[in-house]
Amino acid sequence: MKILGLTGSIGMGKSTAAAMLRRLGVPVHDSDAAVHRLMARGGAAVPAIAEAFPNTVRDGAVDRSALGGIVFADRSALARLEAIVHPLVAREAERFLARHRRLRTPLAVLDVPLLLEGKGHRRCDLVAVVSAPPAVQRQRVLARPGMTESRLKAILAKQMPDREKRRRADVVIPTGLGRAVTMRRLARLVNDLRRGERSTCVRSCSTRRRRAWTPTPVTGSSKSAASS
Repeated sequence: MKILGLTGSIGMGKSTAAAMLRRLGVPVHDSDAAVHRLMARGGAAVPAIAEAFPNTVRDGAVDRSALGGIVFADRSALARLEAIVHPLVAREAERFLARHRRLRTPLAVLDVPLLLEGKGHRRCDLVAVVSAPPAVQRQRVLARPGMTESRLKAILAKQMPDREKRRRADVVIPTGLGRAVTMRRLARLVNDLRRGERSTCVRSCSTRRRRAWTPTPVTGSSKSAASS
């Protein structure tokens, strides 16, 4: 089974690309959705978060707004939260991959916002980065409820720059030229990977560069564990 890592900065269209992959019949593990489940009522992360961050759990579920208000500007608090949530998400992803290996699924996707910033890319055969021009990214993000210029600036300051993600990628998926262009690129990639062929979408040498790269500390993401 081939494992495709899907990632991208805030507002770059990762969720849209993931939905397109599902339409193409590819199973996708969404780490953001996993965080939501873990923090929902009865979620596995709720007891530990309640202990580490008092008054952030209400009616058995994590109040992500309250939690986000604590961790967004506090690196140590964010690190404590990630130490709780990330291992649980990783275990869920491993169960997802194990299930599809048993089913002999030819291709599965791990949708992870911080795939390249952490170590998640190491278990992927290929990494696809979604990317759009900065003006398109900004327009998309500022259209979100509650988003401001200052918040966007703070988020971008904590993320790996898009140009670096594109440099590290095996595949760059354009999302600023219309959905039809994005869908065609994804369909071609999926068809090639299912057939076991090297896709013309894949850039040469990028895997070697990615493995040689030493991650730099990252203190947040477009969708932190609190706000996912």
